[in-house]
Amino acid sequence: MFDIEEELKKLPAKPGVYLMHDEKDEIIYVGKAISLKNRVRQYFQSSRNKSPKIVKMVSHIARFEYIITDSELEALVLECNLIKEHRPRYNTMLKDDKTYPYIRVTVEEAFPRVFMTRQKKKDKSRYFGPYTSAGAVKDTLELIRKLFRIRTCQRVLPRDIGKERACLNYHIHQCEAPCQGLISQEEYGKKIEAVLDFLNGKYDLVMKSLEEKMQQAAEQMEFEEAIVYRELIQSVRHVSQKQKITDNTTSDDRDIIAFAVADNVDAESGEVVSQDAVVQVFFVREGRLIGRDHFHLNVALEDTNTDIMTSFIQQFYAGTPFVPRELFLQHPVEDQAFIEQWLTSKRGHKVTIRVPQKGQKERLVELAAKNAQMVLDQDKEKIKKEELRTLGAVRQISEWLDLSDLNRMEAFDISNISGFQSVGSMVVFEDGRPKRSDYRKFRIKSVQGPNDYASMEEVLTRRFAHGLESRKQETGNGTFDSFQKFPDLLLMDGGRGQVNIAEAVLERLQISIPVCGMVKDDNHRTRGLYYHNVEIPIDRHSEGFQLITRIQDEAHRFAIEYHRSLRQKGAVHSILDDIPGIGPKRRQALMRHFDNVEEIKQADVDRLKEIEGMNEAAAQSVYQFFHQAVDRSASLQNDGKLLK
Repeated sequence: MFDIEEELKKLPAKPGVYLMHDEKDEIIYVGKAISLKNRVRQYFQSSRNKSPKIVKMVSHIARFEYIITDSELEALVLECNLIKEHRPRYNTMLKDDKTYPYIRVTVEEAFPRVFMTRQKKKDKSRYFGPYTSAGAVKDTLELIRKLFRIRTCQRVLPRDIGKERACLNYHIHQCEAPCQGLISQEEYGKKIEAVLDFLNGKYDLVMKSLEEKMQQAAEQMEFEEAIVYRELIQSVRHVSQKQKITDNTTSDDRDIIAFAVADNVDAESGEVVSQDAVVQVFFVREGRLIGRDHFHLNVALEDTNTDIMTSFIQQFYAGTPFVPRELFLQHPVEDQAFIEQWLTSKRGHKVTIRVPQKGQKERLVELAAKNAQMVLDQDKEKIKKEELRTLGAVRQISEWLDLSDLNRMEAFDISNISGFQSVGSMVVFEDGRPKRSDYRKFRIKSVQGPNDYASMEEVLTRRFAHGLESRKQETGNGTFDSFQKFPDLLLMDGGRGQVNIAEAVLERLQISIPVCGMVKDDNHRTRGLYYHNVEIPIDRHSEGFQLITRIQDEAHRFAIEYHRSLRQKGAVHSILDDIPGIGPKRRQALMRHFDNVEEIKQADVDRLKEIEGMNEAAAQSVYQFFHQAVDRSASLQNDGKLLK
């Protein structure tokens, strides 16, 4: 039993992060502290200055844990990571989890590649971005392939030159085939230099070259070729025009951040029951406004402007690899010095946070705030519909079943074909939305043949036994197994039989969780819920019904996809996999050298030894495998695989 008063006495006067758990062991709040002893004790002391949000949160705390750090900066970083991982309900939460694309040029390679990435690593590659539109990045990459004919394959060059035939890009004139030695490293390097100039915004040389080629093709009456050049010119103009909006005050990188908040009023009482917030970010790179984006926040009624801005800055920059030199903010942040220090460590150079009070910089922040308000007004109806579809649907289900605090629901399904490779799926919905990071797959181990009840019993036993064991082994280091979190409701894809199986498993493991069956009609659609030995009819036009249907379909889809992937893995098994001493590399060498299995069978040892990587022992193994038994030829005829 966790004794809060006794545990408060043990708190150290050191910096760190604290995690508050409710009675279901769910993490409901994560915070940081210069002194854990002083900060955590404040929550449990009587005070009139506590906000209603804190009072409500404290009433749900069943236990707390903490992680000691060497500094407040380390605590800040750890707090950001834990909030992003666990998404506690009482923290101000960033709803959007976006990452921005970069264009990476692997200049460290002999024959560099150009491609999109969402991770900026500390390596020797050149990175351009971040860009606010993945579509714009893809358009730019396609244009680069057409203009400069740069390779896209992952072959290691020059090591692999000539080992495989040229790919389709060579035949459609979008690659010079360095894999075949058709272009020298020096000539290819000149193309990469031109690509780097292009990505740096030097479009004039490309435009001039294309216009000359278009004119020359037209003079030679090669009109189709001239049209190709004309379309390339238009594409270059399209890319270049996206960079025309500039901030003439500086050539620095900065983000301009502001937000708008709207109250949600209860129609009957007229009271404000919740708030919506939208944060608008303008991205300025080298003095050019390259784009903007907006983000929705979950905001508590008591959150101040500083609270909202601080939470956004911490969560947003914890997840993005690029940090600009300056942040222009609408409102100040808490612990500005530590946040600047944290951002500086991420960027590698000094980062400054400012709240402009006058001039053009203030007007830019005001413009961001106006855009945030516009997005909030436009999205308000959409947000309401989404809340009805998710949280509203959860409330309906909780009313039907007379359950309080319904948040996490788990559903399970079994998939097999006549008992072959039976698998189970577990899907998780929180607040009416799928939580795909907590989905799990199970390969049935103890059941032979098509027995869905026995398979479901195995899956549920493994899931909850694993959860109990994980809870016992919890070390308090901030790392959690998703199985530790138990659902508020267990949804079974079936009626009484499946419910009885689930309840028997939970009773045996001494776990108390409500179990509800999704009863289907003759058309395999849910018609009601089986709960406490009673079938509860539900309105098929309600949001609750739609949510149950989505959960049921998702569990079914997830199980079928897993089963299909296992079948496909089994289908690609080749007879070459059965040859002793022949691993993946030698198998690939055989596949490249011969057209089919029959040719391999007819080859003698000397011919097999000619293949790269094939020594005397390996060649003998292949030869003996195909000549040990006469009846092996029948299996070869049935293999039916062309290896090329």
